[in-house]
Amino acid sequence: MGNKRKQIEMSEEEIQAFLEEERVAIVSSFGPRGWPHSMPLWYQVVDGRIRSWTFAKSQKVKNIERDPRATVLVEAGYDQYSELRGVMYEAETVIHSDLDTVVEYGLGAAARYTPGGGEPTPEMVEAFRAQAPKRVVLEFVPVHTVSWDHRKLGGVY
Repeated sequence: MGNKRKQIEMSEEEIQAFLEEERVAIVSSFGPRGWPHSMPLWYQVVDGRIRSWTFAKSQKVKNIERDPRATVLVEAGYDQYSELRGVMYEAETVIHSDLDTVVEYGLGAAARYTPGGGEPTPEMVEAFRAQAPKRVVLEFVPVHTVSWDHRKLGGVY
């Protein structure tokens, strides 16, 4: 792609808008045999960083405890080459296990992923509080970023 690489890069503002628009990140960590372990996760952007939550005993958490490096991919436009967009982060992962952070993530997830958004119900808040001891929040701190938006090429490759 050579000289076209710079043409398709997204600005930081474009990256943040793209991340707000999309809903699923593929997170790859190093599995116990050294092979990539890739899983789809819902996410939120907090202070410009992708955060997700998962069960503390999940394989991805075990992997990240062993080696905090992860690759996070958010992409769109898979059905037409001219529409391909995406962001890939090579990241160091911080695991947050404090209950307040986990509950706060759950409440944010409810607002982001519940159709129509809105405030979580008292039942939802209680459910998040009940789940919090079993969950952690993964915060992906970017070390290297690659982005692309093929729409910027106007169909000329």
